[in-house]
Amino acid sequence: MRDAQKPNQFTLNNLLSRLKEGRFVVPDFQREFEWKPWDISDLMRSIFLDYYVGSLLLWKGKDENFDALACEPIYGHAGGGSSEHIVLDGQQRLTALYYACVAPDVPLPDRANRAIYFIRVDRFMREEYDDAFSYDWKTKRLEKLTQDPSIQYEEHIFPLSVIGAGGWAMPTWVQGYMKHWQDKTAEARELGNDEDAEQFQVHADNAEKFGEELKSLTEQYQVSYIELDKDLGLDKICDIFTQINSKGVRLDVFDLLNALLKPRDLQLKFMWRKARGRLEFVDSSKLNVYILQVMSILKQAYCSPKYLYYLMPGHQKTIRTPDGKTEKEVLVHTTDEFIALWDTSVAALERAIKMLRHPQEFGVTSSKYLPYVSILPAFSSLQEHVRTLPADRRLDGQRKVRFWYWAAIFTSRYSGSVESTAARDFQNVKSWIDDDSKEPPLIQEFKTRFKNLELRRETKYGSSIYNGIFNLLVLNGARDWITGNIPENELLDDHHIVPASWGDANLQDRSVHSILNRTPLLDETNRHVIRDKLPNAYLPELIEKNGESRVRAILESHLISPAAFDILMRKDFSAADFEEFINERQRTYVEAIESLLIKERLDLSPDLRDLDERIEIAELSLRAKIETALSAQEDAFPQHVMEKVRQRLNRAQRKNPAFDKDYYATIGGMLEFCDLQELKDIILAKTNWQTFSDTFTSKEDLSKRVDQLAEMRNGIRHSRTIDEISKKDGEAALLWFEKVNQSV
Repeated sequence: MRDAQKPNQFTLNNLLSRLKEGRFVVPDFQREFEWKPWDISDLMRSIFLDYYVGSLLLWKGKDENFDALACEPIYGHAGGGSSEHIVLDGQQRLTALYYACVAPDVPLPDRANRAIYFIRVDRFMREEYDDAFSYDWKTKRLEKLTQDPSIQYEEHIFPLSVIGAGGWAMPTWVQGYMKHWQDKTAEARELGNDEDAEQFQVHADNAEKFGEELKSLTEQYQVSYIELDKDLGLDKICDIFTQINSKGVRLDVFDLLNALLKPRDLQLKFMWRKARGRLEFVDSSKLNVYILQVMSILKQAYCSPKYLYYLMPGHQKTIRTPDGKTEKEVLVHTTDEFIALWDTSVAALERAIKMLRHPQEFGVTSSKYLPYVSILPAFSSLQEHVRTLPADRRLDGQRKVRFWYWAAIFTSRYSGSVESTAARDFQNVKSWIDDDSKEPPLIQEFKTRFKNLELRRETKYGSSIYNGIFNLLVLNGARDWITGNIPENELLDDHHIVPASWGDANLQDRSVHSILNRTPLLDETNRHVIRDKLPNAYLPELIEKNGESRVRAILESHLISPAAFDILMRKDFSAADFEEFINERQRTYVEAIESLLIKERLDLSPDLRDLDERIEIAELSLRAKIETALSAQEDAFPQHVMEKVRQRLNRAQRKNPAFDKDYYATIGGMLEFCDLQELKDIILAKTNWQTFSDTFTSKEDLSKRVDQLAEMRNGIRHSRTIDEISKKDGEAALLWFEKVNQSV
């Protein structure tokens, strides 16, 4: 930053003096002092061993900034000092140093007693550093020790508070310690105890060396700091602060905004405490930030930390107009408007979480099976956007949000920079909802990549793909193996089909723990049915009690195909059989993803799902007949059909860099971009009918049956409900096409 930061150093003496004078204050958005007692000891050990303890980031203060950030003294300081710097990074280290060396008469956080820090001089001089730095809790004995230097000298205990006392306290202590052991040496020699005298002399000599060490340390040890200019804007401080890391944990913009909103009579922490119970299903420490992100997405379509600052009531945001000029706009004008937006966002998150939990919507049985916690802001914002659409557009909007969600899960989209991804996805899906031609590239990526998923590697819940497959099994209506019922969501867990104990003993890899060998089961079922038995032992027991067809049907609800079932039943089940089983289940999972998600049959009832699959088979058969009959014919498509196909091909090519132009220039490729009505028009064209007349006999029959089939398909695909007459007509058309196919 140009002329906004000044690197410098404090000596240890100077730093302690400033701490005692109250020069450093902590903004309210900083987390509380939370270091453990041993963390403080570790810091002091690092300083005495001349290790680097990190730089401080300080903001040169002025009254309006102290007030705006509701600054408080360092923990343990009585206050009333001359505030000079606001601590943005380094609060834990400064507080630890103050507590150890100044020894305020206050207990550590969450402790009943005060802690006293000291160095065992004898161990320090023997370089036994791991044991030299210690602390103890205030007791009568320790109280006496801290008040009586002669006991300290005798036990080689140097209280670190001596350093913080300043003035002559440290040299006086060292001189007293040295004199104590010189007197003890002389006394031992008078008594003829030469061995003791020799040892006491070592302590006296060490006292002098220890004193030199202390003097050098306090005068020469330096703590570096960066000072930010006092005139730097609050918005820049907001962005800087959220980029700082402490122990690898990104600091929280929520606490910053809480401090900034206090002068506006907005108690963000209190608002969060009221909202937390409504979102408790999700186990995440970032939910409070997610509320702010939803607010920001709904207001400005962005949610990175620097954009959250613009949610401040009355704060002006600079925007660039299409003609290149800049203007100021206010996103949130009043505190009431902020509260209303907060309430809207909390409700949006709450509804989104309920939807994710629903066993027929997204199948997240518990928080640990949520594929991505970080997807919640984008998902909740999109759901809220769909709620604002006219009633006749919500069904299509919801369909597209659902497609985007599964595409994000199975492409591991939210494993990287989630804030920019969330903003981009919100804008892209919103545009897609408004315009079918603006399908996000992610959708095509999902359609292309899903067949190459390496599910064998997914061996532990937590990854998006593992959890996504588990959710898909729940959505498929996985039934309990004992009762045959669909269990309550929260009772399900992922259990092995082939026991883990067998796999660990018989396999060379961890594939026994893969999602390919897992399925949602009740703990009771796992204990009473599977235990540690192989499927060829427990499945026959189930068959004996319930019948084979029923058991097969239940396992099919877990996407265990008939072929996979037969493999599991093999005698002398081996590693090769297991390999065959998981390969078959990989195929079944990929097929289920295509059928339920890509082809969007997930929200269809079982009977409509079956009809939709049969329609697809009939349509593919119709395309195959046309391709075979017309592959050598030029101008096989009527002009109106050809124009529509070219438009679709051009759109597809723009979206997909890997588009195979050569293939889609063929009859077979172009037919993939034709719907049922266009297939009918191709067959009924004057130049083509003679080729198909023997197969379909009557133009009227073909036209009627295609219309019936198309009406049923549209009813299934678009309304998800279908009237009884259309369904019966469609089923009759299906039987007609299936009979035609059999006769050819």
